[in-house]
Amino acid sequence: MATAFKLGASDMQYTPTEQPPSDVDPGTGMTSVLTRNRKLLIVGAIALVAFGYFAFTAFQAATGYYLTVDELVERGSVAGERNLQVKGTLVPLTFERESATSTLAYFLLEDGGAQMNATYNGVLPDLFFNPHSEIVLGGSYGPDGVFAADRVLIKCPSKYESLDVENPYDDVPNAA
Repeated sequence: MATAFKLGASDMQYTPTEQPPSDVDPGTGMTSVLTRNRKLLIVGAIALVAFGYFAFTAFQAATGYYLTVDELVERGSVAGERNLQVKGTLVPLTFERESATSTLAYFLLEDGGAQMNATYNGVLPDLFFNPHSEIVLGGSYGPDGVFAADRVLIKCPSKYESLDVENPYDDVPNAA
């Protein structure tokens, strides 16, 4: 017993129950150019805002006030909570270590007639003790008047001094 099925043309047609999204062209099934451009614009705007935010935070973290010792002492503890850099020279005979095995150092910096107590925990460069070197400390100035340094930068002394300040040929006979 064979049963024959006869299918008509109306039985073969597909009728979708859902409408395609508005950005899909019903003829080609592709998204429209306007929608792709809108998505690209939104992604670009998000990327631009994120880049701006990261640039702003990086700039804020990298910036700090650069003062001399006398400027910092004059301002007092008002400058204490900022990321600071302070420039001065080491006051002779004021450098001390906490103990022989410790890297914590206490010393005085001076500039413009003012002096400031400072601390640094770490190894110091050799030029730190040169009387002609300028020392730049990075860190914070506490309400107790002590500068807690977390970075030390030494500016090398000038290679060229005027003859009035220093004459390297004083000990050489017949040198003019």
